[in-house]
Amino acid sequence: MLIVDDNDVVRTLLRSILRSGDYDVVGEAKNGVVALELAERLRPDIVCMDLMMPEMDGLEALQAIKAMHPQIAVVMITGSPSVDNVRESIQSGAGGFIIKPFNAGKVLDTISRARQASKRSGNGPEDA
Repeated sequence: MLIVDDNDVVRTLLRSILRSGDYDVVGEAKNGVVALELAERLRPDIVCMDLMMPEMDGLEALQAIKAMHPQIAVVMITGSPSVDNVRESIQSGAGGFIIKPFNAGKVLDTISRARQASKRSGNGPEDA
């Protein structure tokens, strides 16, 4: 699992939620540029990524990650969802959406569904 958000508090909260759900957080990034580097190097099975970030936003990073590694499930995070953002993210390959402020149950449920969808599509790792 890779967590990508420009807000330190959000990353800390997500890390805590994910670890409570027995997910292994292998890396964290503050922007899409670093997210691409880590996705390439660490090859996580899931990326949890904020939509709005400096340097490279989540949508650009999503598109690049899915182009390089279509098997990686990407769940987008946003505090201000718009129909256009959600539609464009889903069309670009996002496996789910988490709306801030979020609760642990919703985060774990969304990530679990994205992981299962990735496996069913044949793009996900079999034992992730």
